[in-house]
Formats: sequence, C-alpha cells, structure tokens
Amino acid sequence: MSTFQRNMDRLFVFYLPMAITVIFTLFPFYWTINTAFKPEGDIVKSPLEYVPSSFTLENFRVAWEGVGFSTYFQNSLLIAFCTVFFVLIFATLVGYALSRYRFKGKGAFMLLLLCTQFVPGAMLIIPLFLIFKSLGLISNPLSLIITYTTFQLPFNSILMNGFISNVPRELEEAAMVDGCNRLQVIFKVILPVLMPGIVATGVFTFIHVWNEFLFAFMLTNQEERFTLPIGLSYMMGEFNVNYGALAAGSVIALIPAILMFAYAQKHLVNGLGGAVKG
Repeated sequence: MSTFQRNMDRLFVFYLPMAITVIFTLFPFYWTINTAFKPEGDIVKSPLEYVPSSFTLENFRVAWEGVGFSTYFQNSLLIAFCTVFFVLIFATLVGYALSRYRFKGKGAFMLLLLCTQFVPGAMLIIPLFLIFKSLGLISNPLSLIITYTTFQLPFNSILMNGFISNVPRELEEAAMVDGCNRLQVIFKVILPVLMPGIVATGVFTFIHVWNEFLFAFMLTNQEERFTLPIGLSYMMGEFNVNYGALAAGSVIALIPAILMFAYAQKHLVNGLGGAVKG
C-alpha cells in the first residue's frame, strides 16, 4: 500500500468523521455564544450572520437583572453544593462498607442499588409531590436536595466502592495500630487517598443536579425558588422570545460546569481509572 493511499484511508476513516463530529458537537455552543453577544436587531436579521458584525453585553444585563437570573443562579448553586456534600458523605460511607465488610445479601444489595438506576424518574413524580406537599416542602430547596441526594446515592455508592477497593488495607491496619478507630481511619486515611475519586463523584453529581429539569419543575411553583433550567424555560414566552437574553442565560449556566471540568480534569481521569480497576 502506497503512502498516498494510507494517507487517504486515514483521512476518510479517521480525520473526516472526527471533524464532522466536532462540528456537529461544537456548532450549537458557538451559535449560542454568537447570539448572546449580538444586538437584538442582528439576531433576526436576514441573511444570518455567522460572524457578528457588532458586539454587546446588554443581553447579559437583561438576563442577570431584568429576568432574575441572579436569583436562579444562587438557587442552583445552593441546591447543587448541598446535594454534592450529602452525596459524598453517604456514598463514601456506603462504599466503604461494601468494600471492607462481608455480610449476607451484599451481592443482592449492590444489585438493588444498580436496579434503582433503571427506574424512570417520571414514575416517581406524583408520589414525591404528594409526600413533599404533606410535609409542606413544595417550593422549598430542601425537597430538591433530598430528591437529588436519593437518586444520586445508589450509583455513586457503587462508584465509591470501586475507588475504596483500590486503597490498600495495610494503610488502615497501620492507622488502627496507632490508635485510630474506624471513623478516624475513614476521614484521616481513606479520604486523602480517595481525592481523585471524590472529585470525580462530586463533579458528576454537580453537573447532573445543575442541569436537572423535571423534578425542579414539578416541585417548585414560586418564581423566586426557580433553578436555572426552570428560569431558562420561562424565558420562552407564548408570543415573544428574547433570543439574546435566552442565549446569554444559557452561556451563564454553562460557565460553572466548564470551570469545574477544567479544574477537575486531571482528577476525573485518575478517579474514573480507579473506579474501572476496582
């Protein structure tokens, strides 16, 4: 096979499909950012401008102050960070128990945790709504924190089990010889070693909660309690849509996720690798 033929095969088998995939993936993000910085008149101008001729920050001001995006942003941050905090604590303890203890029904319990991931969330909307209504927690952030923690805990417990299984037992035995009890071993020995896994688990939990729409929509009926996805949906009016502010709001919603992935990229790779080995 000639060099030219090998280069052509590589072009059509590898580079061309990869380029098409990248274009289809990144173009919606580019168009959102493009629209967010366009003046309102340029957004609907014909023909469409793929490269904006003028820039403005007015759309971000309208989204942040006029539409109330600052409130939605704070609500989402509160719910996401609280959920990550509780998921990490409970998932670490459950994962440790699954990794270090032998008990009857352990395999069935792990299977049950995995089976909960096959249950569609929409099936539980009505029971959850009735429960939280009877508790007076509708439009209360606590209802979403409890719901998200409950749904995120099973899978993340299995994930933490994989991480903890890779930690040598000798570290725990040495700590116990020095006088540490079981909880001290977990928080002083296991957690520092588990940092890549903790970051990976925390990032995935945060992103899921940050983008979740269905439960937030059903369990929140007061505008000042809306999360970002709900706020974005309400920006699409029946007769009029401010596309510039909507795009600006979408860009604002993307920023925390992008920053978190950029910061935690190394930990994510190491953490997921540890989970696969476990």
